[in-house]
Amino acid sequence: MVKKKRDVQEVAAVAEPLATEEVTSVDNLRATLEEVKTYDGVIGYILRNSTSAAIDLKDPMKIIDYAIISSSALDAGEELSRFFDLGEVKDIVVEGKNVKVLLLTVGENKVSVFMEKDADYEKILRKLR
Repeated sequence: MVKKKRDVQEVAAVAEPLATEEVTSVDNLRATLEEVKTYDGVIGYILRNSTSAAIDLKDPMKIIDYAIISSSALDAGEELSRFFDLGEVKDIVVEGKNVKVLLLTVGENKVSVFMEKDADYEKILRKLR
């Protein structure tokens, strides 16, 4: 009787692709922002990265205004930090007459949370970090 050799195939475990991890972190961040949106005084948020943007504001008529403020304030803060050699910008708070905005970078995502002037931005910052 002749013995036959069996082919044995090994299956190697493949790590999850990096893109899936990024999507998951964006989904988690978005879920956290949805929770933050329920806090007293929060008007809404803008979440953006190199491939997409999510905007959730109570007043959709002002989306363009909020987007311009968000982008301009973040760019100005980073430019001032470079100019004065202050290092990496972790977060920025811009306070106006009636509204303030918290701007921060979480991984590759830029987050802007708009709120009424008397809202507690530190509570929101702790939640997002």
